[in-house]
Amino acid sequence: MSRMASTFQRLAQQGRKALIPFFTVGDPQLELSLPVMQALVAEGADILELGIPFSDPMADGPTIQRASERALKNGVTLTDVLAVVTEFRRENQTTPVVLMGYANPIERLGLDTFATQCQAAGVDGVLVVDYPPFEARRLKEALGRYGIDMIFLLSPTSTEQRIREISELATGYLYYVSLRGVTGAGGVDLEEVKAQVQRIKTHTQIPVGVGFGIRDGHMARRMAAMADAVVVGSRLVEEIESSPSPEDVPQRVGSLIRQFRQTMDGVQ
Repeated sequence: MSRMASTFQRLAQQGRKALIPFFTVGDPQLELSLPVMQALVAEGADILELGIPFSDPMADGPTIQRASERALKNGVTLTDVLAVVTEFRRENQTTPVVLMGYANPIERLGLDTFATQCQAAGVDGVLVVDYPPFEARRLKEALGRYGIDMIFLLSPTSTEQRIREISELATGYLYYVSLRGVTGAGGVDLEEVKAQVQRIKTHTQIPVGVGFGIRDGHMARRMAAMADAVVVGSRLVEEIESSPSPEDVPQRVGSLIRQFRQTMDGVQ
């Protein structure tokens, strides 16, 4: 059984939901990315989503855009992201790691090379924001040869046909975008999220996670009551951005995720 499937199975047996924090590798400094990953896991993260820095994101709001800009200014590349995962795997063989980013860096490296290097590093899943299903099949096949999950986004505007199409392709988990807009935007309609997650679950047997617009533990708890996983991105990146010094970042993000974890665990 894969790390991803094993994690969701264990959480289901415990009556708990997955907490999935996101941050951009190389923000604020490349050498802090590993300590940040370690702190997140120590304080209750179940799966880690690592952002691949990219200059022209289309789904990310200003907060995560600035994180990418800081990482790119530090010279961080996709190769560096994979190296961080490799380092993480030297001490952690259980926590799933998902790479989240855009097609351009992956295409430049080459799909087969990317898949091979993901396997060597210990990556468990990949989410490419700007790959529609019909363009993602080649990468899905390349990743599938190594048992690496291909994760897809669904949104409030996804049609029934698109939900069916993506449900047939996706493995690991499906990521439902809880609002209309970019990461970090407000205005989450909880009743709509509940209805949409239920709708998606009629088409798939894999877990469904919810992200975008989750600002605090209270919101995370309410989302966890509807879905199998909660993704926290912009709020975590804000904590990185507002840190008085880079050295404080691991402790600050760890403390934040501990608050989310403790609040979420009260859901059941």
